[in-house]
Amino acid sequence: MIRLHLNGGVSDTLNVLCLGCHSDDIEIGCGGTILRLAEQYKAAVFHWVVFSAIGIREAEAHRGATLFVEADRLKGPLLRDFPDGFMPFVGAQVKAVFEELKRTISPNIIFTHSRKDAHQDHRLISELTWNTFRDHMILEYEIPKYDGDLGQPNFFVPLEPEVFQKKIRYIIDTFQSQHGKRWFREDTFLSLMRLRGMECNAASCHAEAFYCRKLVF
Repeated sequence: MIRLHLNGGVSDTLNVLCLGCHSDDIEIGCGGTILRLAEQYKAAVFHWVVFSAIGIREAEAHRGATLFVEADRLKGPLLRDFPDGFMPFVGAQVKAVFEELKRTISPNIIFTHSRKDAHQDHRLISELTWNTFRDHMILEYEIPKYDGDLGQPNFFVPLEPEVFQKKIRYIIDTFQSQHGKRWFREDTFLSLMRLRGMECNAASCHAEAFYCRKLVF
């Protein structure tokens, strides 16, 4: 298992861009990694963007961002109201958001959706991430769902118990609107992190996993 570490110089100016289609995507996909980075890199700044945060989900998205990142290190959250499930049909407007981000942010790390995600909105955001940020470290996170589209990730972030337990607690407490969905359960999120922890031989037995298309040595 090859292990990579961000060098000390990066930690002083670490800019992290978190992109999510819907109000709980960032927290589910990479919430544990965000908590770990925030703890490990005290000067890190997190730019938080959610493309569909409508009605009660707008308030949930705002609360989620402020729980995972301290207010003085959080840029945003930028919450948009693109229609859930229809983003490919308003792609030009979504693209305009990315063009504005490119003009204002130069991130060291970008978290976005997987290009092989079965949800059409997720795939669009992933595609536009790569189209917009061509010389950046991009990690694609995974979202468990009915479609059964989980694959074989190649980048792992081990999480200590206090981190993955906090992640689950924040998600369950924050996104009350999703409690009626049978997959939105503590054991769903815990099981996936346990599986990824096994795959990377994490000492804590839990991890989040990502797809890293390009990595320059």
